[in-house]
Amino acid sequence: MAQQIFILILLEYYRKRVSFMAKILIHSDSASSATSVSNIFIDEYMSDANGEFVKIYLYLLRLMNAPDSAFSISSIADKFEHTEKDVKRALSYWERMHLLRLEYDTEHNLTGICLIDSASRDKTGTGDDFPENETAAETPEADSVSSLEDTYHSPDDGISSVNTESFPPKRDYTRDELKQFQENDQIAELLFVAERYLGRPLSQTDMNTFIYLYDELSFSSDLIAYLVEYCVSKNHTAIRYIEATALKWAESGIRTVTAAKQEAKIHSPAYYAVMRSFGITGRNLVPSETDYIEKWRSEYGFSIDIICAACQQTIQSIHQPSFPYTDKMLSNWRKLNVHTMEDVKRLNLEHKERTKASAQEAAGPKNKFTSIGQRSYEYDELEKMLLTTNSKH
Repeated sequence: MAQQIFILILLEYYRKRVSFMAKILIHSDSASSATSVSNIFIDEYMSDANGEFVKIYLYLLRLMNAPDSAFSISSIADKFEHTEKDVKRALSYWERMHLLRLEYDTEHNLTGICLIDSASRDKTGTGDDFPENETAAETPEADSVSSLEDTYHSPDDGISSVNTESFPPKRDYTRDELKQFQENDQIAELLFVAERYLGRPLSQTDMNTFIYLYDELSFSSDLIAYLVEYCVSKNHTAIRYIEATALKWAESGIRTVTAAKQEAKIHSPAYYAVMRSFGITGRNLVPSETDYIEKWRSEYGFSIDIICAACQQTIQSIHQPSFPYTDKMLSNWRKLNVHTMEDVKRLNLEHKERTKASAQEAAGPKNKFTSIGQRSYEYDELEKMLLTTNSKH
């Protein structure tokens, strides 16, 4: 039974990863049968660049001579235990230094990287170069690769700004210590689950990190398991990202799975998209409001675009945010088989035509026939008033 569950976990994991694991073709504007590094790069570029950026550039040179020169952002992140944003920042840096060119398709997805021979050009750094002592974790997200991100962005989650000095120092556990920890059934099960979620055997660094979270930060095995699930769901499998997320949770006082799930809700793209559409500022959404968003996404199955359209129409109709009113609207759209923004536009057009016809009938001589349309119009107004009144309580 357990084996079947973890097979399902793996299938779901790869389903979520498939869109982010798209292969990127790497090629060069010069031919070479060996991995070589230009002296100009070493003399004029390497000393000014962040060390992690240099590693990624050298790895790109190596990939140029691999039998299969296709890779993904996530595969590089996993190899160097970086976050994918770190990799994107490195690519953006080298593009600004004119040592590579990022290539995109018509939908602005990164599809290729062309390495430019540094020996064939002079050093032409731009005014927005990175400071000499800047680290990958501290570098602001690069705009030139922003198209790789989701359409909706949440504000900086602050992962790179965690004050690690407030936590016990991380240490390397000996083999005997690791073996002793693995004799604990909870830890053994945790490592097994983590391995299945990550889709790879755990390295010594991985196990050190998970045991550090359990032993030093006092995270429960359930919380660590959810931590891994959460990071994987965001297409992050690098242990560095998982650890940074855990430290951020610890800094925020998150010690239970329930609290972590609530934190995940309020940092989701849908959460911030709804807040923007409603014009809500200066406060976080309360649990009852985030439950509505979860309902619209999970139960109704609506995209963020459609949810935002309903929120905006709520503001246009009653001039204030109302989750119950929006829920009523989305519930009706669901019954009417709305699946795309084109469906929403069609419904809006039909509604305008009905409203116009009702208004014309109401303006004409009243009789037993026109009163039917009038009562329908009044019913819509009464429903709006009722929803407006309820939203104030």
